[in-house]
Amino acid sequence: GAVLNSTTCVGATVEIGCPPEQVWAVITDFASYGEWNPFCVAVEGAFALGEPVVLHTPDPYKPGELLLTREFISVIDAPFHLQYNTGDSIPGVHAIRDQWIKDLGEGRCAYWTTDVFTGEYAQVAFETTGQWVTEGFTAIAPALTARCVSASRT
Repeated sequence: GAVLNSTTCVGATVEIGCPPEQVWAVITDFASYGEWNPFCVAVEGAFALGEPVVLHTPDPYKPGELLLTREFISVIDAPFHLQYNTGDSIPGVHAIRDQWIKDLGEGRCAYWTTDVFTGEYAQVAFETTGQWVTEGFTAIAPALTARCVSASRT
Protein backbone atom coordinates (compact mmCIF):
# COMPACT_ATOMS: atom_id res chain seq x y z
CA GLY A 1 0.00 0.00 0.00
CA ALA A 2 0.85 3.66 -0.08
CA VAL A 3 3.26 4.96 2.55
CA LEU A 4 1.18 6.75 5.16
CA ASN A 5 2.15 10.36 5.86
CA SER A 6 0.81 13.51 7.54
CA THR A 7 -1.73 13.95 4.74
CA THR A 8 -3.38 10.54 5.12
CA CYS A 9 -7.08 9.94 5.67
CA VAL A 10 -7.90 6.75 7.59
CA GLY A 11 -11.41 5.38 7.90
CA ALA A 12 -12.69 3.31 10.78
CA THR A 13 -11.56 -0.29 11.01
CA VAL A 14 -14.48 -2.67 11.28
CA GLU A 15 -14.66 -6.37 12.05
CA ILE A 16 -17.00 -8.20 9.70
CA GLY A 17 -18.43 -11.63 10.48
CA CYS A 18 -17.80 -12.87 6.96
CA PRO A 19 -14.78 -14.37 5.21
CA PRO A 20 -12.47 -12.06 3.21
CA GLU A 21 -13.71 -13.45 -0.10
CA GLN A 22 -17.24 -12.30 0.65
CA VAL A 23 -16.13 -8.77 1.58
CA TRP A 24 -13.94 -8.70 -1.54
CA ALA A 25 -16.94 -9.64 -3.68
CA VAL A 26 -18.87 -6.65 -2.31
CA ILE A 27 -16.11 -4.03 -2.68
CA THR A 28 -15.31 -5.16 -6.22
CA ASP A 29 -18.94 -5.22 -7.39
CA PHE A 30 -18.85 -1.65 -8.67
CA ALA A 31 -22.29 -1.95 -10.27
CA SER A 32 -23.91 -2.39 -6.82
CA TYR A 33 -22.26 0.54 -4.99
CA GLY A 34 -25.42 2.64 -5.24
CA GLU A 35 -27.30 0.02 -3.23
CA TRP A 36 -25.12 0.21 -0.12
CA ASN A 37 -22.21 2.69 -0.27
CA PRO A 38 -23.03 6.09 1.28
CA PHE A 39 -19.76 7.72 0.20
CA CYS A 40 -19.01 6.36 -3.25
CA VAL A 41 -22.48 6.00 -4.68
CA ALA A 42 -21.37 4.84 -8.14
CA VAL A 43 -18.29 3.64 -9.99
CA GLU A 44 -18.03 3.67 -13.77
CA GLY A 45 -15.42 1.56 -15.50
CA ALA A 46 -14.05 -1.92 -15.77
CA PHE A 47 -12.61 -3.76 -12.80
CA ALA A 48 -9.17 -4.45 -14.26
CA LEU A 49 -5.61 -3.52 -13.38
CA GLY A 50 -4.56 -0.23 -14.95
CA GLU A 51 -8.07 0.66 -16.04
CA PRO A 52 -9.59 4.06 -15.33
CA VAL A 53 -12.66 4.28 -13.13
CA VAL A 54 -14.81 7.29 -12.34
CA LEU A 55 -15.88 7.55 -8.71
CA HIS A 56 -19.12 9.39 -7.88
CA THR A 57 -19.15 10.88 -4.38
CA PRO A 58 -21.42 13.47 -2.78
CA ASP A 59 -19.89 16.90 -3.41
CA PRO A 60 -18.94 18.41 -0.02
CA TYR A 61 -19.31 21.94 -1.41
CA LYS A 62 -22.49 21.47 -3.45
CA PRO A 63 -25.05 19.46 -1.44
CA GLY A 64 -27.21 17.30 -3.66
CA GLU A 65 -24.60 17.16 -6.42
CA LEU A 66 -21.95 14.56 -7.17
CA LEU A 67 -18.21 15.02 -7.48
CA LEU A 68 -16.64 12.85 -10.19
CA THR A 69 -13.04 11.73 -9.78
CA ARG A 70 -11.10 9.79 -12.39
CA GLU A 71 -8.79 7.21 -10.86
CA PHE A 72 -6.85 4.16 -12.02
CA ILE A 73 -6.87 0.68 -10.50
CA SER A 74 -3.28 0.06 -9.46
CA VAL A 75 -3.39 -3.04 -7.21
CA ILE A 76 -5.68 -6.05 -7.28
CA ASP A 77 -4.57 -8.59 -4.68
CA ALA A 78 -7.71 -10.65 -4.12
CA PRO A 79 -9.15 -10.93 -1.54
CA PHE A 80 -7.00 -8.64 0.59
CA HIS A 81 -6.00 -5.40 -1.13
CA LEU A 82 -7.55 -3.08 -3.70
CA GLN A 83 -5.83 0.16 -4.64
CA TYR A 84 -6.61 2.95 -7.02
CA ASN A 85 -5.03 6.35 -7.54
CA THR A 86 -5.69 9.66 -9.24
CA GLY A 87 -2.64 9.51 -11.49
CA ASP A 88 -2.24 12.98 -12.99
CA SER A 89 -5.98 13.73 -13.13
CA ILE A 90 -5.74 16.37 -10.35
CA PRO A 91 -2.90 18.85 -11.05
CA GLY A 92 -0.50 19.07 -8.10
CA VAL A 93 -2.17 16.31 -6.08
CA HIS A 94 -1.73 12.57 -6.26
CA ALA A 95 -4.06 10.49 -4.09
CA ILE A 96 -3.67 6.76 -3.47
CA ARG A 97 -6.59 4.90 -1.92
CA ASP A 98 -6.03 1.49 -0.39
CA GLN A 99 -8.81 -0.81 0.79
CA TRP A 100 -7.59 -3.57 3.07
CA ILE A 101 -9.19 -6.83 4.18
CA LYS A 102 -7.42 -8.87 6.85
CA ASP A 103 -8.40 -12.47 7.51
CA LEU A 104 -9.12 -12.93 11.23
CA GLY A 105 -9.93 -16.63 10.91
CA GLU A 106 -13.16 -18.46 11.69
CA GLY A 107 -15.03 -16.72 8.86
CA ARG A 108 -14.26 -13.20 10.08
CA CYS A 109 -12.18 -10.36 8.71
CA ALA A 110 -11.28 -6.73 9.33
CA TYR A 111 -11.73 -3.96 6.76
CA TRP A 112 -10.28 -0.45 6.59
CA THR A 113 -9.39 2.10 3.96
CA THR A 114 -6.82 4.88 3.64
CA ASP A 115 -6.19 7.72 1.21
CA VAL A 116 -2.70 9.24 1.00
CA PHE A 117 -2.24 12.64 -0.61
CA THR A 118 1.13 13.61 -2.09
CA GLY A 119 2.29 16.29 -4.49
CA GLU A 120 2.72 20.05 -4.53
CA TYR A 121 -0.80 20.73 -3.22
CA ALA A 122 -1.19 17.69 -0.97
CA GLN A 123 -1.39 19.72 2.23
CA VAL A 124 -4.05 22.02 0.77
CA ALA A 125 -6.05 19.03 -0.50
CA PHE A 126 -5.80 17.37 2.90
CA GLU A 127 -6.86 20.52 4.75
CA THR A 128 -9.85 21.14 2.50
CA THR A 129 -11.09 17.57 1.97
CA GLY A 130 -9.38 15.38 4.58
CA GLN A 131 -12.19 15.46 7.12
CA TRP A 132 -14.81 14.83 4.41
CA VAL A 133 -12.83 11.85 3.05
CA THR A 134 -12.22 10.42 6.53
CA GLU A 135 -15.91 10.76 7.45
CA GLY A 136 -16.88 9.14 4.14
CA PHE A 137 -14.54 6.21 4.72
CA THR A 138 -15.84 5.83 8.26
CA ALA A 139 -19.43 5.77 6.92
CA ILE A 140 -18.49 3.00 4.49
CA ALA A 141 -17.41 0.61 7.29
CA PRO A 142 -20.83 -0.10 8.85
CA ALA A 143 -22.56 0.02 5.46
CA LEU A 144 -20.13 -2.57 4.10
CA THR A 145 -20.63 -4.70 7.19
CA ALA A 146 -24.41 -4.61 6.77
CA ARG A 147 -24.14 -5.43 3.07
CA CYS A 148 -21.83 -8.39 3.68
CA VAL A 149 -23.88 -9.80 6.55
CA SER A 150 -27.08 -9.40 4.52
CA ALA A 151 -25.51 -11.17 1.55
CA SER A 152 -24.38 -14.06 3.77
CA ARG A 153 -27.99 -14.69 4.80
CA THR A 154 -29.20 -15.15 1.23
